[in-house]
Order: sequence, then structure tokens, then C-alpha cells
Amino acid sequence: MKALLIYPRFQDSFWSLEKTIALVGRKTFIPPLGLLTVAAILPREWEMKLVDRNVREVTETEWNWADIVIFSGMIVHKPDLLSLIREAKQRGKSVAVGGPYATSLSHECQEVGADYLILDEGEITLPLFVEAIERGETSGTFRSNGEKPDVTLTPIPRYDLLELDAYTTMSIQFSRGCPFQCEFCDIIVLYGRKPRTKTPQQLIAELEYLYDLGWRGAVFMVDDNFIGNKRNVKLLLKELQPWMVEKGFPFSFTTEASVDLAQDQELMDMMVACNFGSVFLGIETPDEDSLKVTKKFQNTRDTLSDSVDRILHSGIRVLAGFIIGFDGEKSGAGDRIVRFVEKTNISLAFFSMLQALPNTALWERLEKEGRLINDSGNGNQTTLINFVPTRPVEDIAREYVESFWKLYDPVKFLDRTYRCYRILGSVNYPKKEKKGKKKLDWIMVRAILVICWHQGILYETRWKFWPYLFDMIRYNPGGVISYLTICAYLEHFLDYRQKVKKQIETQLADFKALQQQQKREIEASQKEAIAS
Repeated sequence: MKALLIYPRFQDSFWSLEKTIALVGRKTFIPPLGLLTVAAILPREWEMKLVDRNVREVTETEWNWADIVIFSGMIVHKPDLLSLIREAKQRGKSVAVGGPYATSLSHECQEVGADYLILDEGEITLPLFVEAIERGETSGTFRSNGEKPDVTLTPIPRYDLLELDAYTTMSIQFSRGCPFQCEFCDIIVLYGRKPRTKTPQQLIAELEYLYDLGWRGAVFMVDDNFIGNKRNVKLLLKELQPWMVEKGFPFSFTTEASVDLAQDQELMDMMVACNFGSVFLGIETPDEDSLKVTKKFQNTRDTLSDSVDRILHSGIRVLAGFIIGFDGEKSGAGDRIVRFVEKTNISLAFFSMLQALPNTALWERLEKEGRLINDSGNGNQTTLINFVPTRPVEDIAREYVESFWKLYDPVKFLDRTYRCYRILGSVNYPKKEKKGKKKLDWIMVRAILVICWHQGILYETRWKFWPYLFDMIRYNPGGVISYLTICAYLEHFLDYRQKVKKQIETQLADFKALQQQQKREIEASQKEAIAS
């Protein structure tokens, strides 16, 4: 069997970072770990090719070569994924599709021609799919019926299928699932509330494979809550630290975690010793009432700003997600988020309007209440809220656009990035002897020159950029490259905040026009009823 694995193109989003990625000569941010794992689970005798559409197009030779085309993607991939399924069917190919989007909205994939729906987690459903193929079945839906796989049996992803030089960051996974019950989150729907982890030896074997392939640099631990099972995480870190020392710290790690990370100093110290440089926190909002409404109770057990401060002063840079549009939210929520971000020195603040995602507790509640407008929310930052909120949509959208604009004001962004790295520079890190430290090449030098030209000469940041850079060289010399990397993100956000403003305002105008039309239709219907 000749299987062509295709990963759809991301829409332009907060994380697409096109201009920033182009500066360092790469094509995209992170590889499709799901498809790499699929390739490892499929029979070894199958021939496989992988194309990431964020890196390049599928060639005619590849289309013609394939016996079957396999797709995977998230809800944010929906437009390109559905288009690719149609194209594959027009070319007469058998099509199989899986991943979070297909699992949540399988009927949409089936409607455009998908033959095989490989839903839920592939360790269970991919073997069922292969058995169907071997029996000569030309279609089928494969589900796990609530069973969760033992991830200690998951094989090493097929990183060898990647064009490694196209990516700024590699991806790896230690656990699946999250113990919390946030109403808006689809992770617990897809992967359950009992975190399942790989063994330390298993994960280190995956890192060893990446190391042998020649990868050096950033690795994103894609767990939705890396510390969901703290006991197993500490067992991993205990074995990872000597491996990192032996290899000369070839990787720097980023991951996602719940805010209660701040309550465990031992865990933070172990992460820093293993070269975890940053963590993404789902803060969502500083408004405690909204956190309770959405059942994110873990964020109400301690002062959020204190938690962020403890993590930062432990040597881990904080990235964070924020949401506007919760039920019962009071006016000014956007400004409160901006003030919180400024106070806590969070350089990268992922900000979006609340979207009701399929099959979540929020989605089910809103459906019962008759408040869903669109039942396939995509989570994109340029998409208007997809349900009827408890305060006017116009107010939420206006606050969102204004706050996004303020968050990525060039001077404010530079200010808090500088403050963040000055704090990191004051941390007494464990000594790390790095072997074969990567030297600056021409691409990196050019990127630094572009940043210095834009932010030190052209932009309004010019008056602060140079004093801040000289202070960094003096007080945090080891963090200068990382600091400039975050500065480079501004190249993306200056354009992206324009797109957010334009697209949200356009959708809001369309929403108002639809409301007016519905009002006229109701009034006309009432007049007809009176006349009759």
C-alpha cells in the first residue's frame, strides 16, 4: 500500500508567525506530530510519504503515486482539509481522515467524500482501519467506543519523514488528557480527564531519535497539561536531566501547563534543570467570577498574578492564553486582561473571543439554551463569537479589538519583553555545559540585523530598543538571543493585529445587518398576521 499523508495548511493566526519564521529561513513553526505517529502505527510494509502543506504543495508525482491519501487536522484546518478531501476524491483516490476535527465533526468530512473515518485515538482505531483495508472494504468508520489507549505502547513518531530544516521547533508528547473540567475545553472530550503518560525511557528514546537525526534547538512538549500527572512528570524529569547533561543540552523545551505549576517549587526547579525555558498557561481571564462560571476552578485557588510571578522568578518565561466573552462577564474585561498582562510581564499573550467548540460542556449547554449561532467554532482569533452572549456582541467585539491592539502596541510589547528578560537574568540557573554550541550563521545574523533595523530605526520602539539591548548584553548575556527572538515576534503581530481588527469589524457589520434583516422579517410577519 502506498500511503500519502497530507497535513492541511493553517489559516493565518496568532501562532502562524509567517514573517518571524521567514526571518530565520524556515517555512513553518511545528511539524504534524499526529501524522508522524500515524505513520509509525501503520504497517511497516506500507510505503509512506508525508507532505506538510505549511511547508510545500503536493506534487503531481505524489498524487499519482498514492494508493490512499490520509489526512489529519484540527478544527483550525477545516477550510484547507475539506478542500483537500474534495481534490483527492476528484483524482479518484481513496481517502482516510482522522484527528481532532474529524473526531468532533466527522459528518463534515463524510459529506465531502471521505471514505474512511479513523476517529478517536489512532493506537486503537488505526489497526481496525488496516484490517478493513486487508478485507477489501472500501469505506468504514472506526471508533474506540470510549476505550483509551495505553500510550506506553505508542511507537516512536516517524520524524525521518520530515523535512527537518523547514521547522523552527520540533514536537514531542509525554501525556494525553487533563484532570480539570473547564467548560469550554475540548481536550477532556477528546482525551479524557485521566492523564496517561509515556515512560521516561520511552520519551528519552524519542528525543534520542531526534538527536540522531541531527535536530538541535527548540522542542515543544505538546501535552495540553504537562503536569496533569505530577508524579510521573517528576519521574521523567529525574531521568531526563542526566541525559540532557550527557548530550550537552541539545534541546530547549516549551510546554503547556496549568497554573498550579506555581505551587510546586521542586517541579519548577526540575524543569529548569532540564532546560525548560518557557511554559504556556491557560489563564483565560483575571475575573474570578468568569473563571467560576466556566469551571476553571484551579485558577481561583491562588492569586493569578502571584502564580505567574513565582514561575517567572523560578526561571521559566510565561506565555498565556486569554479569552473574552464568558457568561456574566462585566464591562471592561478587555482592559482588565491588558492590565494583567502588563503587570505580570507576559510578553506573548494569546487572546481570542470565546468559541463554543463541538461536544464540549459549553457547546452542549448553549445548544440546550438555544444560544448557538454556529456549532463548529474554529477558535481562530479573527472569528466572531459563535453564540449569543450575556452582554452585547458589539461590546465584546469592540473590547476585544481594542485590547488586542493595545497588547501588541510595539512599545508596550517591547517594554514587557524587556522586563521579563531582566527578571530571567536575575535567576541563579543551574550550570549547563553545552556541547557543540550552535554558532551564529549568516541567516541568524541577517535576522538580527533586520530586527535592529526595524525596531531600532524604523519603528517607534527606536528610542527604547537600543538601551534595552545594551542592558540585556550587560545583565542577561545568556538570554540575548532568546530576547531578540521574542522581539522578532513583533514582525508578525504588527500585521496580524491589523487583520484581527479588519476581519472582526467586517463580521460584526455582517452580524448587525443579519439582525436588522431578521427584525424586518419579524415585523413584516407580524403586520401580515394583523392584516389577516
